Amino acid sequence: MSLRTQNSSANRGACVQNCRRTYTVIDKETGDELEIDNEFIMSPKDLCTLDFLDQVVDTGIAVLKIEGRGRAPEYVKTVIETYRSALDALARGQYTREKVEVWMADLETVYNRGFWSGYYLGQKLGEFNNTSGSKATQKKVYLGKGEHYFSRAGIGEFKIEAQTLRVNDKVLITGPTTGVVEHEITEMMVDDQKVEEAKRGDHVTFPIGVKVRNSDKLYKLVENEER
Repeated sequence: MSLRTQNSSANRGACVQNCRRTYTVIDKETGDELEIDNEFIMSPKDLCTLDFLDQVVDTGIAVLKIEGRGRAPEYVKTVIETYRSALDALARGQYTREKVEVWMADLETVYNRGFWSGYYLGQKLGEFNNTSGSKATQKKVYLGKGEHYFSRAGIGEFKIEAQTLRVNDKVLITGPTTGVVEHEITEMMVDDQKVEEAKRGDHVTFPIGVKVRNSDKLYKLVENEER
């Protein structure tokens, strides 16, 4: 659809996201128009099988494909971790409803358009979105970039280029080599002085157990109030 309307191929990672728009359905025989209130009818919710993964595995499948193309690294990390945990729990006979609730809460923290089970369980009608954006419970806010890592002390240094970083903030570090690292700020320093917050232009350091690289980006994880 993206290719036909905008000559922009989704298969090449260039989707213009036609499905995120509202549409009017027209009966070609009568000319009657139907506008469906409060639903983006071209945008189904995200398929999720975590809450009945035991039934999926019982079918005898050998592979689960996780959607990751065009998604942020923290999305890929979180989705793979939750499914890996669920599969391991199944293998140990420890797959429970309580654990499913925890895994689903983790999934909800990253980009999603709401979840549904598809047609696996006999559902006849699809489920669509009532908003065009993400329903994730949290979002990332750009703070700055990696500067240096003091390996002996286990201290990372970042330059704050936007927003403010405070003690107790949860941060996300991503990079082509580093991958995805989530971390909670328990203490930090600016100009060799302990501080409670670091502002734009500051070079901030804090303890972290992974190497920080110049290609890394630093984000703050905050509650998504727009969902």
